[in-house]
Amino acid sequence: MNLHIQQDHDVHDHSHDQEDHSHKHYSGIRGFLDGRLRPHSHDHSDLAADPAFSDNEAGIRTVWLALAALTITSILQIAIVYASGSVALFADAAHNVGDGLNSIPLLIAFYLARRVATRRYTFGYGRAEDIAGIFIVLSILVSAGIIFWESFQRLLNPQPIDSIGWVAAAAIIGFLGNEAVAILQIRVGKRIGSAALIADGLHARSDGLTSLAVLLAATGSWLGFPLADPIVGLLIGVVILFISWDATKRMWYRLMDAVEPEIMQQVETAVAVHPDVQSIQRLRLRWLGHQLQGDMKLLLQPTSKSHTVKEEIRHTLQHEVPKLADLTIELENSSGYKATTPPQGTPLK
Repeated sequence: MNLHIQQDHDVHDHSHDQEDHSHKHYSGIRGFLDGRLRPHSHDHSDLAADPAFSDNEAGIRTVWLALAALTITSILQIAIVYASGSVALFADAAHNVGDGLNSIPLLIAFYLARRVATRRYTFGYGRAEDIAGIFIVLSILVSAGIIFWESFQRLLNPQPIDSIGWVAAAAIIGFLGNEAVAILQIRVGKRIGSAALIADGLHARSDGLTSLAVLLAATGSWLGFPLADPIVGLLIGVVILFISWDATKRMWYRLMDAVEPEIMQQVETAVAVHPDVQSIQRLRLRWLGHQLQGDMKLLLQPTSKSHTVKEEIRHTLQHEVPKLADLTIELENSSGYKATTPPQGTPLK
């Protein structure tokens, strides 16, 4: 028996006028992206009740908040640059602006994920989120490369840091702003299951560590030890390499359709405890963006009622694995009988 756990979209009797009135409109870049990429073919109130849609909204809000925080951080740093006239600070501020723009591919991916599947993109656009994660990982590696290059240059040609007070102030602002963004993105990314959002948070953390290195270097220069600048830079570069390795593994797992073993164990445990389930013959899961999908084959006891088992397993998985948005289940009695269900499947809710 095939059980398709999916969202129920049978109710479509609302007009487009009603949909437009129920949808919030924005101006500027957000309005442009929202108008071009939101799913026009569904009633917005229906989608708002969809857990996948709700997670997308949380991801979008988080990226917008991150962009706002990084923008404020960059503006404050630029103000310090204007007051101090430091070229080095200008380079650091410009670097933070560029890193903030790296979140835009992730923002576009979240908007794309809201669109419904088409005849060409039959699984929808959730994979765009993982593709955005590739760019984020590459940007982390570029940041590490720049830090190593600059540190080696300063190690070969030590230079005192001018305007130490201004440099320290800009470094503190850069660290606090980026770390706040990192905490927000990593927390929300873990909650909604978005590896790309976690990677973007790790990128923000690496930028915060870069600013912290500047602060430590300024302190070393103030104490009369100019080599503190390149030495701290090299140490921070090593830390960022570990961060990039963590982000790379996360994105590799997603692109290779890997899933956390604990999630597999959670599904197996939730299903195996059912008294009518004799064995789990097949279980495959994968992430598509921040939603899980997959299929399984269960061998039931000879006297089991397939329809009853189907409903009970559906209810159990709905509560035990909320990220499981689409699962096809094949039920077979140990006597050899294989039941089927109507092709439209049974919705999760």
